[in-house]
Amino acid sequence: MDEATAFVKIGRATLFRGDCYKLLRELGRFDALVTDPPYIIRTSGGGHFRKARGHTAQIAAEGLDQGFDLSIINPLQFGTAVAFCHNDQLADLLPHLRGCYERQVVCFWRKTNPMPVANKHYQPDSEIWVHAWSGDYFPRGDLADKKRVWEGAAGRRAEFGHPTVKPLDLMRKIVRNTAGDSICDPFMGTGTTGVAAIEAGRSFTGIEHNPVHWQTAVDRITQAVEKAQVHAMQEA
Repeated sequence: MDEATAFVKIGRATLFRGDCYKLLRELGRFDALVTDPPYIIRTSGGGHFRKARGHTAQIAAEGLDQGFDLSIINPLQFGTAVAFCHNDQLADLLPHLRGCYERQVVCFWRKTNPMPVANKHYQPDSEIWVHAWSGDYFPRGDLADKKRVWEGAAGRRAEFGHPTVKPLDLMRKIVRNTAGDSICDPFMGTGTTGVAAIEAGRSFTGIEHNPVHWQTAVDRITQAVEKAQVHAMQEA
């Protein structure tokens, strides 16, 4: 591990600050990959809305519009994979997943508060995630959890300082669908997946290169671990 990498262990969570492409080569196998990687999106335009919100400018400034290397989804390292993506990435992502896993399903988050823009495309009133698996890693949960469409409001950028934070309830649903104990998120952001994993009693490994977002994730997951420990003591 090089000098640019930092890590902290909090209960059953291990959080790394550094380059996920390098770090994953040093880590072992996980039951599940659950991640919201950078999308490939256009960040030009937006007019008055862009000036008022600052959302799109932050995405561009942090390089969250440049996509990600699909090779990070590796069946030798992850028993199952859940990855969010932009619509325009599906043409590349689905064939890659088909070559890695036996089954795959495209799921949708329908936003109840979509941004009032289209930017020469369709309005972003929904987001996509793909769940791929083989063998015993099929989706878990009861019938209500296995719906492919989840409805809810987008997170607020001001709450955690991240422009693409996912709703905690959405990540709870995805974690419930995910088989196995160990979950890894190499694009951890502010740690929403980690919070959901800890709440569900799973082990979690997260990687984030942005030091501000990494510290937010450390703080959030620390609180989740402490809350889970208190709950366990009360149940004992």
